[in-house]
Amino acid sequence: MEKEVKRIITILIGICILFVSLVIYISYFQIFKAESVKMNSYNKRLWIGEEKILRGSIMDRNGKILAYSEKRDGSYNRIYNYENLYSHIIGYNHREYGKAGLELEYNNALLNISESTTLNELKNIIVPNTEGNTLQLTIDHHIQEYSRNFLKGKKGSIVAINPTTGEIYSMVSMPDFNPSTLKEDWDNIVEDENSPLLNRAISGLYQPGSTFKVLTSIAAIEKGNVDEKYKCTGSTKIDGYNFKDYNEKGHGNIDLEDALVYSCNTYFAERGVEIGKEKLGEVAERFFINKKIPFDLQVDKSSFPYKGSAGKTDIAAASIGQGEVLMTPLNMAMVASGIANGGDVVKPILVKETISPKGRVIDSNKTQIISKGTEISIASKIKNMMVEGVKRGTSKNASIDSVEVAGKTGTAQNSSGKDHAWFIGFAPAEEPKIAIAVILEEEGSSGGQAAAPIARNIMLETLNTIN
Repeated sequence: MEKEVKRIITILIGICILFVSLVIYISYFQIFKAESVKMNSYNKRLWIGEEKILRGSIMDRNGKILAYSEKRDGSYNRIYNYENLYSHIIGYNHREYGKAGLELEYNNALLNISESTTLNELKNIIVPNTEGNTLQLTIDHHIQEYSRNFLKGKKGSIVAINPTTGEIYSMVSMPDFNPSTLKEDWDNIVEDENSPLLNRAISGLYQPGSTFKVLTSIAAIEKGNVDEKYKCTGSTKIDGYNFKDYNEKGHGNIDLEDALVYSCNTYFAERGVEIGKEKLGEVAERFFINKKIPFDLQVDKSSFPYKGSAGKTDIAAASIGQGEVLMTPLNMAMVASGIANGGDVVKPILVKETISPKGRVIDSNKTQIISKGTEISIASKIKNMMVEGVKRGTSKNASIDSVEVAGKTGTAQNSSGKDHAWFIGFAPAEEPKIAIAVILEEEGSSGGQAAAPIARNIMLETLNTIN
């Protein structure tokens, strides 16, 4: 009898453990996993009711229709007006392959449906919803098209943004794809080693090269006790590793401004070690490195793992944008914007307004300062250095007649292939209207030669096009 009682108690304890485990798992799922499962592009529940709703249109800042839906043979079809041009921004809405881009992130808005609650479901039964909302983007169609033309046949990304408002004028990633022929092209798209589905603007992680030196410069000025004077001989050894300047040419006696203007690697490698990883990391995080960027699309985090066991060589490499530092083009555009905006980093905006079927604005993205990157006086110093970089340094190819441009080039070593070419900058320097980041993946030439001229043309066209 006693053995049977013990056996029963053991079984009851086991059942209780299983029950408690189930409760814990369900609670964990509801708190941490439910939202990601619900918003997964392959979740068929996202398609329930879509057949009865006219999906909302998407238009650019000037009202040009980029995507819309129409009824054919009793069902709604999604029409993308400009083939590949908005494949990474708008994405796609496909029964077989799911959703991506704004079609995924703004699915409920485009269908004009609320969160699935008993009250909302009852309301929808009484007054069925038949038409979705329209999204008005901050994108300028002409600038988007103009920017993409410079990336044809290349791999890379361009992000052009208003540094004061955060509104994005163009965001291009190449290679891209045509959402209108997704079914026909799918096998070729997924087998393409150049990853055309990858939105390089927000998910491409690259060593930023010398563009990162603007952040190292901010850290040096804020640190306050860093000797700005330096004699460059073209190379320097740090913990047994030899850091070299471009073509190993020495710059002679220089200061911080000259080091940034001529992009002196040895200066920033040595000064980076002197500044220390904690200060460099602190400045980097103010510009949203290691942080989630609030945006209308999901952005991969840029990274600078300074809190680990980084040695002097690691910090020296990071100070010149090499080693373990990885940045998205959007994040680099935010760095340029922050300097242009007097040290204030604003939230990047892609969707300007959500408009109801009756033409009423029901939601809008307002300009928001999300971080104090640095003090206005320091931002002004960095801006002036970047202006000199365009006037007499590595960024000369970004110069515009009668417009003062601020810029910084970057050439990032790539262990798997040719060097990446970078440029970040803004114009006009005194009253910035446009900030930009250009990355040419595996370009095999310097940022000054390849990326700066592209940035120049886009900045000029934007200044001439957008009021």
